[in-house]
Amino acid sequence: MLYFTLASKAYARNLQYRGAHMIHNIASAMFGFMYACIWIGLGADYTLGEYGTQGMVSYIAFTQSALWISSFITNGLGIPQSVRTGHISLDLMRPVHLFSHLMAREWGQIAYQFVYKSIPIYVVYYFAFSLSLPEQAISLLYAAIALAGAAYLSICINYLIGASALWTTESSWLYWGNHAMINLLAGFFIPIEWLPDWLERIAWLSPYPYLLYVPTRFYLGLGSVSALWGTLFWCLLLTLACLLITGFLRRKVEVQGG
Repeated sequence: MLYFTLASKAYARNLQYRGAHMIHNIASAMFGFMYACIWIGLGADYTLGEYGTQGMVSYIAFTQSALWISSFITNGLGIPQSVRTGHISLDLMRPVHLFSHLMAREWGQIAYQFVYKSIPIYVVYYFAFSLSLPEQAISLLYAAIALAGAAYLSICINYLIGASALWTTESSWLYWGNHAMINLLAGFFIPIEWLPDWLERIAWLSPYPYLLYVPTRFYLGLGSVSALWGTLFWCLLLTLACLLITGFLRRKVEVQGG
């Protein structure tokens, strides 16, 4: 009940800024429109592999919409700001684990962005490019599962980034570095199999393909169910890392005097 309340409060807080967030939607839709037009231009001279021109347009439309679920979430889950203000000591004193507390709050943020950002942006692309929905409902189901896993992975990654604020005076470079890795290794603009071989191998050694590439492949009906095991593996591994770093974080705050 506590976690649901935290999530619902975060969702309700964002509702107060729906008008301002429409500006974000317009800008995001414009970027996606430009990316799609690039692939339409390339599709005039190249076959674009198994995707085809329309498939790549659908690919860009989905990844651009999914960014608000798997990428554009709170910087460090708010931990860096808490460290600067000293509220982190109070957060650690609460009778609830810091990771689950911040995760529940972030789920509310993600739910809001899914409803008021991801869906509207995709609807714009759906009519602008005459897109079609997956023919098989199972593709939507797998895409939804993979996207939920991607959101959780992003929460874990940002929690680790936020925790680093106790060891460095400036953790924002990690946040933006993470965004750069998403653009490069998550298959945001270019499918991972089109990357150079050495870079593709590096990508699959990281959790980044499971943030965008895997959910998008499922949505296009091209994904393999076995990819969900990779999502599960990284979810478990990063959860363990978040729990371990919280223990170090507690000791670090005590050493600094709280």
